[in-house]
Amino acid sequence: MTELPLVLLHAFPLDARMWDPVRAPLAERLRVITPDQRGLGRSPLPESDREPSLDDAARDVVALLDRLELDEVVLGGCSMGGYLALAVLRHAPDRVAGLVLIDTKATADTPEAAENRLKVAERAETEGVKGWLADANLPNLLAEAAPAEVADRVRGLIDDQPPAGVAWAARAMRARPDALDVLRGADVPALVIVGEEDAITPVEAANAMVDAVGDATLVVLPGAGHLTPLEDPAGVVEAILGWYA
Repeated sequence: MTELPLVLLHAFPLDARMWDPVRAPLAERLRVITPDQRGLGRSPLPESDREPSLDDAARDVVALLDRLELDEVVLGGCSMGGYLALAVLRHAPDRVAGLVLIDTKATADTPEAAENRLKVAERAETEGVKGWLADANLPNLLAEAAPAEVADRVRGLIDDQPPAGVAWAARAMRARPDALDVLRGADVPALVIVGEEDAITPVEAANAMVDAVGDATLVVLPGAGHLTPLEDPAGVVEAILGWYA
């Protein structure tokens, strides 16, 4: 597995720049690919009459692998990126040789969470995202002790996102199914990383994924919240490289 590229899928409502703190040190040892997901960052939102679905975003990832002529990769994701990684695993299991699941979960939204995502989508479409979306998300995205510069970076990333892409992603996540069955049926090794203070996908959610996978390694990063690649990049790099080795 040491020669396989690592594809990292970003969290919501961010883009691939969230991987900047870990990309260079990982790239010293691995080929690292960090795409923007559809409608976010620099990735366009395709015109479609279809209901938003992570299945379509999963097809985007497979199409990227096809363009790069990569038969198999280690697929990783943070938060929404983890949901998307599991959608790819369901859609094209033969392309996934290993999983890196960071601050994410395999269960579907609760009714309350699903309703909140719909409200986010509708507000993004009517008001845009600048200001309010960061204000609403930052308290849960970062640990209370996260440095101000990290919070400022995350705020900037959120404010940069296209409202239509934010709305599409919120609706797609709202519709995603439970994926614990996908993990149980997967015959691949998995690394599960979680911030000790993750308020959105806590350690219990990480443990549920570890229990579902036959070959899983759990790393809990002390003092970090939901965005460990930004809050503790050294810890994330050490975990990934150690697991690869």
